[in-house]
Amino acid sequence: MAADRTGGARRRPGRAVASAALGVVLLAGCASMPDSGDLRDVESTPRQDTGVRVFAMPPADGAGPGEIMQGFLEALTSDDPEYDTARKYLTADAARSWRPERSTTVLANGPTIETDCRPGGREETNSVTCLLAGARVATVDAQQAYQPADGTYRKKLHLTKDAKSGQWRIDGLPDGVVMGKSDFQRNYTSVDKYYFASNAAVGAGGQPVAVADPVFVRSKVDPMTQMVRSLLNGPTAWLGPVVRSSFPTGTALQKGASGLAPDDQNKLAVPLNLKASQVAASKCTEMATQVLFTLRNLAPTLESVELRGAGGDRLCELTEERAESTAWHGSAKRPEYLYFLDGKRRVVRMQAGSTGTGSVPVPGPLGEGGRGLQSVAVSRDEHTAAGVGDEGRSLYVTSLASGGALGEPQVTSTGPTPEDRLTTPSWDARGDLWVADRDPNRPRLFVLDQGVGKPEQVAVPDLPGRIEDARVAADGTRIALVVAKDGKQSLFIGRIQRDGGTGQGTSVDGLRSAAPDLEQVSAISWAGDSRLLVVGQEQGGVQQMRYVQVDGSTLDGPAPGALTSVKAIAAAEDERVPLVAYSEDGIVRLPSGAQWQKVDKDGTAPVYPG
Repeated sequence: MAADRTGGARRRPGRAVASAALGVVLLAGCASMPDSGDLRDVESTPRQDTGVRVFAMPPADGAGPGEIMQGFLEALTSDDPEYDTARKYLTADAARSWRPERSTTVLANGPTIETDCRPGGREETNSVTCLLAGARVATVDAQQAYQPADGTYRKKLHLTKDAKSGQWRIDGLPDGVVMGKSDFQRNYTSVDKYYFASNAAVGAGGQPVAVADPVFVRSKVDPMTQMVRSLLNGPTAWLGPVVRSSFPTGTALQKGASGLAPDDQNKLAVPLNLKASQVAASKCTEMATQVLFTLRNLAPTLESVELRGAGGDRLCELTEERAESTAWHGSAKRPEYLYFLDGKRRVVRMQAGSTGTGSVPVPGPLGEGGRGLQSVAVSRDEHTAAGVGDEGRSLYVTSLASGGALGEPQVTSTGPTPEDRLTTPSWDARGDLWVADRDPNRPRLFVLDQGVGKPEQVAVPDLPGRIEDARVAADGTRIALVVAKDGKQSLFIGRIQRDGGTGQGTSVDGLRSAAPDLEQVSAISWAGDSRLLVVGQEQGGVQQMRYVQVDGSTLDGPAPGALTSVKAIAAAEDERVPLVAYSEDGIVRLPSGAQWQKVDKDGTAPVYPG
């Protein structure tokens, strides 16, 4: 059932619809469905407009096994907070033991009932087994973390007929829920929750660095309360080793807390089980910062957060302005300039929000030319730049200030061709510089402390091929790698583990695919706290540009306007800054709500700071 733009509803056979004015749609469980024969693609509800809530109907009296199965699958896609209606399709024992929160399995086209769900011979007239099947797309685990998946989904559900009531019910089923991709997109939304990097601080005051941890929550089932609970439960297993939370162990919402929402002053009160004596003022400020950064995803106008203790007393209150000064937050940092190489291979810059096409060489040696630069990266404070020159052999690091010499290269490559040498460098908020050497005889990934330290080789234990591109996240805890193997170029996200004084060195662990359906990834750029802009091709397809999340999910929204022959792209964590690309037309940009515009026909290698 899909709501139309006027608030009404378009009817589908077998569905009951409540008043659209109430914002409620009832799923009737397909009462007219036959009780035998193959059932295909149980895709219950096309995408709904925001604000329309979908609820399931309980099982009809005398419903057969097929109808019970169909109704149960419909109920899994409803907005019923505790799946109470879905449990009505189960026996009492099964309803008590079933744990829907354990996982969500996403299938390409919804679950298919492969058997006809009819009772067997005379000796089994009160028992039947149904088989659910489908092509897996992803799973969401008990921590609400998304992970792409493939292969076939096949699960058995057993039904029994109660001897007294004569009603069919499900008495054997796996934990978790299953639904098709379109129902998942309607039911769930991706939200970033925030923690702090374990071994990173910015500035003289040691400002902690906020790190986004994306999870999926049910979008119409008290999402703000869900997100606070998820935040308090700690980071997802993948991100956990490199972040910390300021909430004391055991912190939870007060019993019965629900329906969290900002008041008419855009202020949110969060009732916790903590006593004031347990919380230092500085820690409370960090805790409130985590809450505010997290909930702003759901309530963009949220202005302040108040944490309340077990007795109702205020623990602390934090405004949006104080939160931004408490922690370094990538998406809150608007770059001053866009940088690229002009026709003379010099580094030039222009105002990031400029509507003109004029650019000027940067101060310092990289703006003077002479090294035949192939790529450039500018530190996030825009005080230092790193350029790859000498046909990809040499990495130079220098100040963006007048005067000064280029000096000796910090890293050199002996790869046989420019494509086998150094990648575009990348800076994190700590001021560390990352670059990969594509030399086929000795491929390596390096990090330079503050951009000038001795290059440290970074271990990548599970690397499946050769690194073709490396872009570190602003927070310094994650890195995006384009990896080449067997003629394909795939995108992976890795977790940066720093030694923390243990002498183990720096490594990139936990590699996971971020765009599993793209076989030829040719350009990437971070475009948010947990989002990347990617240029690539599917098998047999044409080049496309789209946004992907670090967990491998594809965001539900428009992709950037089409652009042919893209060789490099640049995006900023601040979404208000125009996208920039290097294509067959040179440097082009995409202002919000506009078409691609030419900036410099001879320019190449565009970057924002980072």
